[in-house]
Formats: sequence, C-alpha cells, structure tokens
Amino acid sequence: MANENTITLKETGELQVPDRPIIPFIEGDGTGPDIWRATRLVLDAAVDKAYGGNRAIDWLEVLAGEKAFNQTGEWLPEATLDAIRTYRVAIKGPLTTPVGGGIRSVNVQLRQVLDLYACVRPVRYIAGIPSPMKAPENVDMVVFRENTEDVYIGYEWEADSPMAKKLIEFIDREEGRQIREGSGIGIKPISRFGSRRLVQMAVQYALDHQRPSVTLVHKGNIMKYTEGAFRNWGYEVAQEVFGDRVVTEEAVWDRHDGQVPEGRVLIKDRIADAMFQQILLRPAEYDVLAMPNLNGDYMSDALAAMAGGLGMAPGANIGDGFAVFEATHGTAPKYAGLDKINPGSLILSGAMMLDHLGWQEAAEAVRQGVIGAINAKQVTYDLARQMAGSTEVACSRFARIVVDNMPA
Repeated sequence: MANENTITLKETGELQVPDRPIIPFIEGDGTGPDIWRATRLVLDAAVDKAYGGNRAIDWLEVLAGEKAFNQTGEWLPEATLDAIRTYRVAIKGPLTTPVGGGIRSVNVQLRQVLDLYACVRPVRYIAGIPSPMKAPENVDMVVFRENTEDVYIGYEWEADSPMAKKLIEFIDREEGRQIREGSGIGIKPISRFGSRRLVQMAVQYALDHQRPSVTLVHKGNIMKYTEGAFRNWGYEVAQEVFGDRVVTEEAVWDRHDGQVPEGRVLIKDRIADAMFQQILLRPAEYDVLAMPNLNGDYMSDALAAMAGGLGMAPGANIGDGFAVFEATHGTAPKYAGLDKINPGSLILSGAMMLDHLGWQEAAEAVRQGVIGAINAKQVTYDLARQMAGSTEVACSRFARIVVDNMPA
C-alpha cells in the first residue's frame, strides 16, 4: 500500500525517493538467505554511515521461488509483483530454475511481466582479486543485455509435439525449407521496438557517465533478420535520438581523420564470437556493450570470470520506472545454510541500487568497503583458495569486514 515512504516517479521519469523508502526484497533460494543477511547488514551500515541516521531503508520481504511455492503454492505470487509495481525498486537473491523441464525461470518471468527490458551488468576489476587475465585492470565494461526477447522468451515446442510438427510442415509448405523430423522448435523474436529502447538506454548511460563508446554485439552475419536487425536498429536509434552527441566508427574514419570528435560517444559494432577475443585481448578498447538476450548472458558471465567470477558480479534488471537488483549467480544449494558463499555479487548489486536511488555516497561506501576487505585479504572460500596469503572467512564475517572498511 503506497504511503509517504513510497518511491514515486516524477514527470521527467526520475525517481522521487523519500528519506526512508520501502524496498521489497526476495531473499532467494539455496544460499540466498545467507547472502541476503550479509547484504542487508552492509547496505544498512552504508546508509547509516553516509547520512548519519537521516536516511534508512524500510525493508519489506516479498516471496518468490521455493519459499513462495512452499508457502503459497505459487513460484511467483501476484502479491510480489504488485509490491514491486507499488514500490518501484526491489532487490533479490538467486532463484531456482530447473534444467530441461519443470517450471520456467522465475527470473525470466519477473523480467517479462514487469517489462524490465535491460539487464545491466557492470564488470570492473578490483585490485587483488584473482584473475586469469595478464592485465585485468583494463577490464571495465558495462553490459546492457536485452531482457525480454530472443530465445529467452520461451516460445519453443518439444520434438514430435503436434505444434512442432505443424511448424515444420508450415515452413516446408510456405518457404520450401526443410527441417529434420524429430526436431524441437524454438522461435527467436527480436523487435525494432525492443532493440531501440535497449540501445537508447545504453547510449544514454554512456553519455551520463562519460563513457567513450557503445559497442553493439551481435551475430548478424548469420542471423541477418534478428541479430543483424538489432545492429541496424541500434545505429538507427543512436543517430535519431542523440544526433551529434554520437559518431559511428565509419564516420570517424571517413570524415574525422580517425579521431573521435570531442564530447561524442563512439558507436561501433562487433560480431559476437569475435567479441570474445576482443574482451580477452583488447579490453581497454570497450566501455558499454549492448546486445540481444542470449549474447548478453554468456558475454557478461565471461567478463565476470575475468574479474573475480560471478561471486563478485553485480547486476540489475531495469525498465521504465521499475528496477530489480539481483545476485547474478545461481543458488549453490550444496552450500545452503553453511554461511560460506561469497555475498559480493548481491552486495555490489545493492551498491547499484543505492546509485539508482540517487544515494551515491552510500553506494561509494559499499564499494570502498568491499575494496578494503579485498585489500585486507579477508575473503570467502572462492577467493581465498586463489589468493596467496589470504584468510578464509565466513559469508557473515566478510560482510562485517566490509562494514569495518567503509570510510568513516
């Protein structure tokens, strides 16, 4: 129920945030409760330190995943969706998704129902974290992954099902294209509308944060009318909406002697498989990446591996007026309740949430606390086993060390 502590939306589209906003949280499945407790401790401490008690968060638990199913018989209750719609900003731990059968992903359902069309995943190396890279300090990118289309929309039919057979027959009859009998069939929709709004958000982010470039990552050389169209629509919206605040790579070479004009964001594109080589060999050349759903999933995970793994990778699902911040890793059920798992992903996602609220001082306190804990080499098992001279600490202990390392 909305009240004076409810975040609202201004006519400009900006959030109006009270000093004590109500923010729903989903603690998550498996190790979710462990990392949520650690994250809540850190976020509350950061807000208190940054604002001297003049601001605080009123946390409201809402249910999703196994806990929701056990209590309500639903994996994603309508009450949870209503709460996020009402309060506009939420944070969640990892949720269970069966492989090969069972329920569809609750994460995907959340994104689609609330139209959280941009999955935003910043990847920035923190000195001292183990990395397979020779120069990991060059890894500083923000992935904008389209969140509501592509194969993740879930339009697929089992092999030999009536619908799969009808589609195979229809394509053969209408197009003369043959698909093997016994094939499972999936549909990959990528729209002009969805592509343009995702790229527009990415370019706006680059302009707002003084990022030099936006790279459209696609497999348009093969999938010309889906991923190739994503590329074309991306260039289209960049030029139409941002005009002379952007410049294409082609224009730089043809009209600007190979130099990006001052104050403009460079718009370029790369084939997805080649981009894997680029992020490994030439990461300093890339800043903001915009891409369709599947590409964004594996590319952001690969980037995370270069900067400490998913245990240290934050993320958010953002739409127009709504945002859900999340741990980017899975539930790790074998570690559930052991106070062992790394809470860094959710803690840093919480810092993103504080930035989203306009509470940058608290967000920076979180990040400085995490950097301090890494520098002190007091880390959870996943990092400790790779860091010479480090001390392994529990999940809850890591949170307290982060708080202790926040600036006074």
